[in-house]
Amino acid sequence: MLLNGLGLVSSPLYLFSKFFDGKAIEHLIGKGVKTEYFNDDKLGRVLDQLYHRGLNQIFMSVVLEAVKSYQLEISTVHLDSTSFHVHGDDHTYEDESTEDIEPKTIKITSGYSRDKRPDLKQFMMDLICTNDGDVPLWMRIGSGNESDQKKFGPRHERFQKAVKF
Repeated sequence: MLLNGLGLVSSPLYLFSKFFDGKAIEHLIGKGVKTEYFNDDKLGRVLDQLYHRGLNQIFMSVVLEAVKSYQLEISTVHLDSTSFHVHGDDHTYEDESTEDIEPKTIKITSGYSRDKRPDLKQFMMDLICTNDGDVPLWMRIGSGNESDQKKFGPRHERFQKAVKF
């Protein structure tokens, strides 16, 4: 998926395997691996497994290894959020009783529009980066109407516990 993301970012999933046509797939991934193994059904199953495993946990384990390997300074960090607007109809569902349980479905909704598009629905992304090279340490996707003022404190505390400051 990472290799494909370098070339066909906005293509539909059914074209996923086309990215690998003409590429040295066995050299890149392994002996006996064929292009047709990378189809949209397989991609869907992998994405489901990643979601249920917890993307934040996977990301944090990779990040902590990078912090150790490259001796990154993480005593001070930056936390910021941004919004992404979306076009078209959406069919989202959010169960309020599971707000603190991960993984959860976000709600694409109206909210404060940082990009001056109040006519479009949006979702949010929070990102914590190092002062030492702006390396991303933690990220979170959230519903479009979340307030930074209410959420930043608890998010930073959760991050501190995860990296054991």
